[in-house]
Amino acid sequence: MSDGFIGGADPAGAAGWPEHPPRKGFFTDTSVCIGCKACEVACKEWNAIPEDGLELLGSSYDNTGALGASTWRHVAFIEQPRRPDPPDARKVQLGMPTFELPGAGRGESSRTDFRWLMASDVCKHCTNAACLDVCPTGALFRTEFGTVVVQEDICNGCGYCVPACPFGVIDRRVGDKGTKNVGLAQKCTLCYDRLSAGQTPACAQACPTQSIQFGDVDELRERAQVRAQTLRAAGVSEARLYGESPEDGVGGTGAMFLLLDEPEVYGLPPDPIVTTRDLPAMWKRAGLAAVALAAGAIASFLGGRP
Repeated sequence: MSDGFIGGADPAGAAGWPEHPPRKGFFTDTSVCIGCKACEVACKEWNAIPEDGLELLGSSYDNTGALGASTWRHVAFIEQPRRPDPPDARKVQLGMPTFELPGAGRGESSRTDFRWLMASDVCKHCTNAACLDVCPTGALFRTEFGTVVVQEDICNGCGYCVPACPFGVIDRRVGDKGTKNVGLAQKCTLCYDRLSAGQTPACAQACPTQSIQFGDVDELRERAQVRAQTLRAAGVSEARLYGESPEDGVGGTGAMFLLLDEPEVYGLPPDPIVTTRDLPAMWKRAGLAAVALAAGAIASFLGGRP
């Protein structure tokens, strides 16, 4: 069921829920992510998601690579050369748990010349969700919490939703005949069953550093803005928010992120746009063209009669 293009409005209300709780979502603060993958494990365990690779990719300390039908939470490990410090640079406390870094105690010269950026990615649960708009069976629906969920018993595996997602999140599950939900579209549900029971999603519950924070979207947006301002005031000029603006190309998301570099570095589109945005205008033009063609054919037929 499509809820149309609703911008910053309440997506659950626009989808037909007259009474519903505040919109729920995630705020992922990548500045305190330690790459432990507890969120990935908790997500798989709670949702009974099949194992999809235990060997490292070879390019990083990553074994899953990207979000997909069997990876609803993906922790990215991004290795970057260390940038030269500006003349007025000062050490900044990001608020992470204290632990001894590799090379600590042997002097700065013994440390490798790079930094890690770690981030736990997830479905964005867009305000304007293209995957929901193109689903022909109604398998994708908007919940009372403002999230987008796939109904496994209704999905026919057509795959229309896969190219519709501007973030490349949703996919059809592959595997042998014994694999759960093989061939069906799968993605994060924001633990819909847990939300319905008043519980926190499994990934946020398992995160040891509170990098993944769960709550009301409006409150999380304010919290994210304060965190970004705090980091920038402390000298982390590259701190920026992603997905928090209701004015972006998808009307804002239910999963927002604090990043320490450009979105592209994390594999995120810099300016995502809902892929079904132009469909109404396209259908209108197609209809006008069809009418014009029919009128021309009728005129040609009538004009050729004696």
